[in-house]
Amino acid sequence: MSSEGADEPGWDVSPEDEIAPVVESTGRQVRLWREAAGMRVADFGRAIGYGEDQIRKVERGARIPRADFLDRADEVLNAGGHLRVFKEDMEKARYPKKVRELKMLEERAVELLMYGNHNLHGLLQTPEYSQALFETQQPALSRDEVERGVAARAARKTIFGRSPAPALSFIQEEVTLCRPIGGRMVLRRQLEHLLEVGQLRNVSLQVMPTDREDHAGMHGLIQVLKFGDGTAVGRSDGAFNGRPVSDPKDLRILELRYGMIRAQALTPRESLAFIERALGET
Repeated sequence: MSSEGADEPGWDVSPEDEIAPVVESTGRQVRLWREAAGMRVADFGRAIGYGEDQIRKVERGARIPRADFLDRADEVLNAGGHLRVFKEDMEKARYPKKVRELKMLEERAVELLMYGNHNLHGLLQTPEYSQALFETQQPALSRDEVERGVAARAARKTIFGRSPAPALSFIQEEVTLCRPIGGRMVLRRQLEHLLEVGQLRNVSLQVMPTDREDHAGMHGLIQVLKFGDGTAVGRSDGAFNGRPVSDPKDLRILELRYGMIRAQALTPRESLAFIERALGET
């Protein structure tokens, strides 16, 4: 095996990230168990199927190890589960800080209001659609950054399996259902997925047709998350300089705009029929 390895054991971590000390501690444990086993880095790498350079990055805390890396390391080094125990922490660490924070908010939310005008909301995206979106970004993202972004977006979808289920309201511009991001087959699978999600009892999926003369969404994306204690947080591209807000007066503006968009859009039943027609034309 080459020194670069056939696979990479994780993602880079920023030294400024608050999760960095946990990653460093995990890497230190890997190194201590390797040394206790009397294995050189190169031998250890060959034994678990990773390159020497990647092993060194993990051990010095510059790389977030994946679950399979920790599983193999635990087995080869006879660690008795002492390395596998870090898998949960590393699962959280693998996502960028802002994604971790958003996922925590979504996990607390009892109601989500989401209006999208350029592309489908992340919670609605298939992995193929997410990947295609990340690949359109400029400057171009690295393969590692694209993979990390897709994985982080997929991890947030646990919200659909929560019990009790939160109330989820999505309003999407018609153009987001027509633009073939990633190609026609990717779009077809994405539309099929929307039809499945739209059948969930706790999900309201609406389409804002392009031919609407009245439209309260000219200020762009809107997101509002409401929590069980009565508090909420929201954001809009065209309000409050795009920053998150939690003041009731500010939230009232976002909810007013969202309510108007919801009233102007197609009903959920009409929207599913619209998506079915779009699928037939794709």
